[in-house]
Amino acid sequence: MTNKRTCLYDKHVALGALISPFGGFDMPIQYTDIKDEHIAVRTACGVFDVSHMGEVTVSGPDAERYVNHIFTNNVTRMAVGKILYGMMLYEDGGTVDDLLVYKMGENDFFIVINASNIDKDWQWMSSHAEGYDICLTNRSDDYGQLAVQGPLAEEVMRDVLHLDVSELVFYTTKTIGQLIVSRTGYTGEDGFEIYGSPDEIREMWDALISSGRCKPCGLGCRDTLRFEVGLPLYGDELSETISPIMAGLGVFCKLDKEEFIGLDALRTQKEQGVAKRLVGIELADKAIPRHGYPVLSEGRVVGEVTTGYHTISTDKSVCMALVESACATLGTPLDIQIRKKTFAGTVVKKRFYDKHYKK
Repeated sequence: MTNKRTCLYDKHVALGALISPFGGFDMPIQYTDIKDEHIAVRTACGVFDVSHMGEVTVSGPDAERYVNHIFTNNVTRMAVGKILYGMMLYEDGGTVDDLLVYKMGENDFFIVINASNIDKDWQWMSSHAEGYDICLTNRSDDYGQLAVQGPLAEEVMRDVLHLDVSELVFYTTKTIGQLIVSRTGYTGEDGFEIYGSPDEIREMWDALISSGRCKPCGLGCRDTLRFEVGLPLYGDELSETISPIMAGLGVFCKLDKEEFIGLDALRTQKEQGVAKRLVGIELADKAIPRHGYPVLSEGRVVGEVTTGYHTISTDKSVCMALVESACATLGTPLDIQIRKKTFAGTVVKKRFYDKHYKK
């Protein structure tokens, strides 16, 4: 099956990017060096093509009620221009996807979903829309998307793209002409995401690259950046078998809501506990733990690594891992099996680097 390509695919090829499949798309993994691109976002400004992400709109008299039904967070008291993070769940508490919900108007929501889940999510959302007076539309092919990230992102948006975003604070949005602009991102740094037509996105990409003030960045450093600040990736830290409670994301699940799909399961997990929990582990050695590597306690396998790196920002070998709850307490000694050797580690907080958002 042929992978899809974003509206910027030819731009990536022209820049000599390393292209690899991701989420059903041929995407740029790196342009020059993952470390250099990572550091650019931490210290200055980088731009990512995130046009592979999916977008769904919900409007109509029952839009709020419908979104609250499929979404773990609570949109009832949400002001226009606000954004919430949360999940869609199966009845058993497993995760369909994690997503962002933008409130664009009183009965108008814009929902951003993961690229690898677009078809699955659309089917799920459609199958739970019966009985609601809404217009539910899959707009994933209509939008391109850029993520402009880093401590200099606001001035780059102003000086290069001529977009005034100074009044936006973290997790807010506004429309500028035909664009949707939000102060969001997946890097732990200040930054913005821009949704627009493919033609508009291509023009803005060209302006950013030609300015020399914004480094093109691939999905390789997007993963190292999000990992360092403890942000989950669907398929690793969240999945149909990993609930938000297991992943330590219960704060985004409003268990006092009247109802949402999966609510009863999460309440039971909260009350009775879960068999496994997501933790951070820091190794004493410089060995690199990778996805799927076994985690051991006194020689017994108690879990496995979900994501691991030798961090670029802190120069430490760390990972996130799903382990038996009895082993999830901070300070617990755990070993990682890397090929035929075991390396000593300690349970630490999942955030390995401090976030720098504009609150």
